[in-house]
Parts: sequence; structure tokens; C-alpha cells
Amino acid sequence: NLSLAHNRIASIPPGYLACYGQLRALDLRNNSLAALPAGLFLGARRLAHLDLSYNNFSLVAADMFLEASGLLRLDLSHNPGLRRVHPQAFRGLAQLRELDLSYGGLSAISLDALEGLPGLVGLRLGGNPWVCGCAMEPFLKWLRGRIQRCASDSQLAECRAPPEVAGAPLLSLTEESFQACHLTLTLDDYLFIAFVGFVVSIASVATNFLLGITANCCHRWSKASEDEDV
Repeated sequence: NLSLAHNRIASIPPGYLACYGQLRALDLRNNSLAALPAGLFLGARRLAHLDLSYNNFSLVAADMFLEASGLLRLDLSHNPGLRRVHPQAFRGLAQLRELDLSYGGLSAISLDALEGLPGLVGLRLGGNPWVCGCAMEPFLKWLRGRIQRCASDSQLAECRAPPEVAGAPLLSLTEESFQACHLTLTLDDYLFIAFVGFVVSIASVATNFLLGITANCCHRWSKASEDEDV
């Protein structure tokens, strides 16, 4: 086990773990890391537990952990600047069982990033500002399908937007919540809208014409009255 936690480490040199072939647990929490060098885990293929919580990551890049194929637990929680997880971020982690993405800045996550984790049994998502719009539906459908066999804090994970579902737990949203996302207009609908628009336009022109005639008549009547008085 190697613990480098609670320091001010801002970067790790490439090849730093080259001589740590027996390393099983690496603790890098509470540092100032924003990225990891490519190939960092080439010499530590037995690594099973990696803690990167309380750092400054804004992106989980593609193939970031590819060489760490033996990972069982990965903690990326409490990275408040974490805005994006690349769809290929966890590629190669077929054995990963626990993933912690809680208390970051995630508003959405690609379903591709999680579908490649067949061994996942623990997933933490709470504390992120999730935007529960139409694009969120596939992820929520996947999450509901996994909830029985995947321990999750999904009851703590809440929608931040749009306003009509702000504060609602992710799993409180059902298929009915996304019905508006599937509304499509047929040719008949477009023809009806065009017909209504045409009728409204004609009615508007006719109304303006009648108002013009009425105003003209009133003007003439008023002028005639003034001439009679004279």
C-alpha cells in the first residue's frame, strides 16, 4: 500500500510507478492533482484500489486508467471541478466493482462510460448538479435496470435542472417524465398548423381592412357633421 494523501501534490512524474509491480492500493486523496501522466499504471498492473478524491480533476480523460486493468475500486469523489467523463474514460476496467463519482460538478454522464463496466456493483452519484433533460433518459433507464444488483446512492442524487424537476431524486423520474421528449409531429400536424396559420393571417388582414373602413367612415361622418354645423 502506498499513501501520498494530504499533501500538495500537483503532478506525478511519468513512470513514477514503474517499480511498484506489487502495489495493490494507492491513496492520492486530498492533493492538487488535475491530471495523470499517460502510462502511469504500466508498472502497477496489480493495482486494485485507487483513491483520487478531493483533487482538482475537471475531466476524466479517455483511457485514463487503461493500464490499470485490475482495478476493483476507483474513488473520484469530491472533485468539485469535475465536469465531464469521457465515454472511453473507464475502458479496460472489466473487473471494476466500485465507482465513486459523488460530489463533483457533473451535470450529465455518457452511458457509454458505464456500459463497459460489467462487474460494477457499487456506484455513487450524489452531490452532482444533474440536468435531468431529455438527454438524461437513457442513463436513468440504465440506472433503474441496474439498481437491484448495483448498490447506489441514487436516492441522494438529485436533479438540479430543469426547474420543474429541481430537487427531485434521479430515480423518481419515470418514463412518463420524458413523454414530451418523444412527441413528434406528423404530416397532418404540419398541414393543420399551416392551415391555422393561413386562416389567422387572412383573419388578421380582414380585421385590419374592416378597421380601416370603419375609421375612414367615422372620419367622413365627423367631417360631414362639422360642415352641417357651419
